[in-house]
Amino acid sequence: MALTTRLTRLLGIEHPIIQGGMAWTATWELAAAVSNAGGLGIIGAGQMPTDLLREQIRSAKSATDRPFGVNLMLLTPHIDELVQMVLDEGVCVVTTGAGNPGKYMTALQDKGIKVIPIAPSTALARRLAQGGADAIIGEGMEAGGHIGELTTMVLVPQLVDAVSVPVIAAGGIADGRGMAAAFALGAEGVQLGTRFMCADECTIHPDVKQRLLRAKDRDTMVTGYSTGHPVRALKNKLAKQLDELDRANKPEELEALGAGKLALAMRMGDCDMGSLMAGQCAAMVTEIQPAAAIIAELLAETESVLSGLPARVGL
Repeated sequence: MALTTRLTRLLGIEHPIIQGGMAWTATWELAAAVSNAGGLGIIGAGQMPTDLLREQIRSAKSATDRPFGVNLMLLTPHIDELVQMVLDEGVCVVTTGAGNPGKYMTALQDKGIKVIPIAPSTALARRLAQGGADAIIGEGMEAGGHIGELTTMVLVPQLVDAVSVPVIAAGGIADGRGMAAAFALGAEGVQLGTRFMCADECTIHPDVKQRLLRAKDRDTMVTGYSTGHPVRALKNKLAKQLDELDRANKPEELEALGAGKLALAMRMGDCDMGSLMAGQCAAMVTEIQPAAAIIAELLAETESVLSGLPARVGL
């Protein structure tokens, strides 16, 4: 099935599927595999040292000749260094979170790099589009990691109405039903994170993948409200301790306890005291597959849903 949208033409990709740029999770191996399968793979920079991100980019270049990108968290202390390195190395796309990339927009686009920020609200999306963003990722609160207040179902159509650039739906999408729904809401692409955590090429610890496969529909929770930066993750010992600090309104203690815990889970496999950032759709992830198989399955399911709609609703 070929789904051609403004997004596929903008990015030069075959399928309107973007892999989320998850810190400590989205390494070059996963990004290259997704890009080779026709989607857009993303390396998650997170708090990564500049030299390590450079190595990641170069490794991805050696593994794919197709477009791939880097996700930059704008609150990272050495973000200026990371942006300069991305400019020096050159990638096709930069996605951004935790702020407005306006400071870097001209420099990146002058190098031919498409800039696609994440927006959890229409007000921010409008500012980003007016500032020159090439597309907008509308991420609902069903997503894993840092989240906003609106659901994907509510957010995406409002973003489509608010901006003229392509909107990419993210948050809670794990199969072709969610992908078809995103297109019905007006999106021109989808971003998936949690589903790709169980790709063969994802290098997170095997114990985390197994924990994802056992997840049920109510197995995620949100903590960090008291810090102003809430986070969704699978329930475990750490999440419950963070929740207690949240309820006691102790943001400093909460941040201290949470420091370094994402790496502890994803790289070291500590599923008790590590942060198992994942979305509500974790319960819909049922097997470990190659990235190419995930994308092929998404496309086949989407085609089945879309082709079956007329009969299902009596059109």
